[in-house]
Amino acid sequence: MNRREFSVAFGALALGAAAGPGSGLAQDNKKTPFSRKTVVDMAREMAKTPYDPPQPVPDTFTNLSYDDHRKIRFKKDRALWAGKNRGFAVELLHAGFVVKSPVEIFKVEDGKAEQITYSPDYFDFGDLSVKPPEGQPLFSGIRINAPINVLHHYDEVVVFQGASYFRGVGADQLYGISARGLAIDTGEPTGEEFPFFRSFWIERPAVDSKTITVHALLDSRSVTGAFTFVIRPGASTVLDVEAALFGRADVNHLGLAPLTSMYLFDARERDRFDDFRPAVHDSDTLSIARNNGEWIMRPLANPEKLQISAFVEEDPLGFGLQQREREYEDYKDLEARYELRPSAWVEPKTPWKQGHVQLVEIPTDLETNDNIVAFWHPRKRLKRGQEMSYGYWLTFGPPIINQRIARVAESRMGMSVLRKRRQFIVDFDPPIENGVPVYLGSDVEPQVTASSGRIEHVVGRHNPMTGGYQVSFEMDTTDVELSELRLVLAHDGEQISETWLYRWTA
Repeated sequence: MNRREFSVAFGALALGAAAGPGSGLAQDNKKTPFSRKTVVDMAREMAKTPYDPPQPVPDTFTNLSYDDHRKIRFKKDRALWAGKNRGFAVELLHAGFVVKSPVEIFKVEDGKAEQITYSPDYFDFGDLSVKPPEGQPLFSGIRINAPINVLHHYDEVVVFQGASYFRGVGADQLYGISARGLAIDTGEPTGEEFPFFRSFWIERPAVDSKTITVHALLDSRSVTGAFTFVIRPGASTVLDVEAALFGRADVNHLGLAPLTSMYLFDARERDRFDDFRPAVHDSDTLSIARNNGEWIMRPLANPEKLQISAFVEEDPLGFGLQQREREYEDYKDLEARYELRPSAWVEPKTPWKQGHVQLVEIPTDLETNDNIVAFWHPRKRLKRGQEMSYGYWLTFGPPIINQRIARVAESRMGMSVLRKRRQFIVDFDPPIENGVPVYLGSDVEPQVTASSGRIEHVVGRHNPMTGGYQVSFEMDTTDVELSELRLVLAHDGEQISETWLYRWTA
């Protein structure tokens, strides 16, 4: 999906607290008692009724070009709780371009919810001649601002817009990777189903609050759901997520806490792209913290064909898509500034039991396409009439790593000197003990295995240029179509590094 489309492509008409399923037009502005249970009960009841697709917005707005839609600006002085010393200001986003349907938005104050009535007076339309129709709400999402970088200056920290997508940043970062409420049948031959947030309830923060709470009602053909996000901006912005799902139909392939990103190329794919930059990606690594203490590091790829990988696990400590290359010299792009893109990390609050982390890598020729998806696929299926509840912390910010072990810093590959075998170079950053890097020298043993092909000439040595450790090895790929590679560093028989995994394809 095009990056200009993904964040808004599946926006949907919301279900108001006073509206029946699919009506979407109820804007009576009545204040009604509200709690998280309100959304849970609403989702549970909706799952008992047939799916009612949302009403599309007028062609006047969906026919707008990308540039014209950007001309519609929210008036910042109309932001919720702006200037009220509550630590947050919430802006409303306008439907249009590829936004096919709007959402309903409520503010919650003193335990009472009140719907925000759409009005064009919330927006500056610039030189556009479009005229919103009477009586139809045209909100598409919300943007949450907070003083994350400079005291008293409110910058964007989280935005919810389109399907169940939302994005966040830590201090001094730019939007990149996205999260979603839920993924259904991602990468499956049957095609993907995109659940969407129909309604948002935003609780008024306390004076000088450090957190803000957003509730969302999720809907789709197969599932309904109630989500609560407690958002704490900072050097890393952390979302405390509580979710309850209700099966409207049997779901064969469910993805919890899905992450979506873009990976075009790095050093390994550089020869396929005529580009002035050494790398282009929002994320470069899938990382998984296993409950046995092992940390898996899988470099992302832009494959020639669709790739789906499953990392079987029970009760993972966490997983995420990371942007580990974080220097300007890694990209040399003053416009995109990929070194400022956040990493995203999912940490279950309680054990998620059996299942696997699934990684979907989709071929792409454009950096405007998001082609990477990662999520938790539980072994237990959600069936019609069943419920599922779970919680997790989601962090947007610098990569979360284990500094007590050696960490993969860079992976490269190419033909060997004699042009007969594939050569791999993997650089590690050293462990940190008491704030001091640990020297890795001749007593470190690199261990390399491959599912196919023959590994030769394994060499490991201290890297004086980085203070870390470098491993090089060659692989004979004769008659090999695919090989799963694994590399770890050991000392006295114990693993002292992340586990580097890589899928090589002919």
